[in-house]
Amino acid sequence: MGADVSTSGSGAPRSSPRADDKAPGAPPAAPGLPVLGQGLSTAVRCGPELSSPDGIEAQTCVVTQGAETWARTYYRNATGEALDAVLSLMGPDDRSVRMTCAVGAEDEPGACETPREPARGNPSAYTAVAEFAERGGLGPLLLRSGSNSPVRTGS
Repeated sequence: MGADVSTSGSGAPRSSPRADDKAPGAPPAAPGLPVLGQGLSTAVRCGPELSSPDGIEAQTCVVTQGAETWARTYYRNATGEALDAVLSLMGPDDRSVRMTCAVGAEDEPGACETPREPARGNPSAYTAVAEFAERGGLGPLLLRSGSNSPVRTGS
């Protein structure tokens, strides 16, 4: 759960408990999302997998590939209701990118990501946060998931 994942240009792991380029427990790449690790150095820094009593599960990551950085959240919505996910990427110099993604009512794994931005500074200077709520912000916040939440990994 919630580990840094780094790969070399060949896709071989440099240091990580996982050898693939996606977040732990994450679904296969969602349709329309680019696949990571196609010849560029890739680092994925994720927070823990979280779930709410309402039926939302999510894990949010900061992804850096080559000279680009973006946020990605993996989710599963078992509430039976369509939701909105607001995904924010915050970086150095008070820069931020925000994306609202429609989360279907089906109980299927999905993913949402922000547009890619030119990386500025150290990748650890970036943080991603995803917030899940009813469509149009009409209801309470159901789950907040972040890339920098404290995570303990087993030894």
